[in-house]
Amino acid sequence: MTQLTLYYTPGTCAQAVRIALEEAGAPYDLVRVDFAAGQQRTPEYLAVNPKGRVPALATPQGTLTETPALLAYVAQSFPAARLAPADAYGFARLQEFHSYLASTVHIAHAHRPRASRWADEPEAQAAMQRKVPQNMTECFNLIESHYLPNADQGPWVMGEQYTVADGYLFTIGTWLKSDGVDITQFPKVFAHTQRMLQRPAVQRAMA
Repeated sequence: MTQLTLYYTPGTCAQAVRIALEEAGAPYDLVRVDFAAGQQRTPEYLAVNPKGRVPALATPQGTLTETPALLAYVAQSFPAARLAPADAYGFARLQEFHSYLASTVHIAHAHRPRASRWADEPEAQAAMQRKVPQNMTECFNLIESHYLPNADQGPWVMGEQYTVADGYLFTIGTWLKSDGVDITQFPKVFAHTQRMLQRPAVQRAMA
């Protein structure tokens, strides 16, 4: 397969895509987008991703954006790695989890570092930021109780099968500390994080 190029910024959900590429054994290049320098707003990067965000994945067919789409692309492009369920129901469950992370959990987190997206007044931004620990705790309580299986069902989000969902959950879980939330209050999430840290592909992606 032709080389892929991942546009990323450390500490963002692009990390989940990098983990997936490493797990798949995919050939890829990395291009770092310097948010602090405003590189995401330059004409050069906006030509790659008009949203001015990461991740973006350049493929032979064109450039893809949005983490759930990129994870599905990697899983389906490298089927031998078995990074997604093969059946329709299982794949839909995977997409359900990804949709929750992208549309609810990520947004709950973003109200702390990106409050200016939703309000101009400093007091309004501060009020949103104060709410972040509570909202992230509620999100991870749901993940703990509803999305992570019991130990007898398997160690991963989808049960026995490791999938791209595991890298996505791991990545967003790393944001909890900066959001003022102690990950150890979610025993299954915390144990999942410890398992992820032992995977060689995760270690390579974090290096």
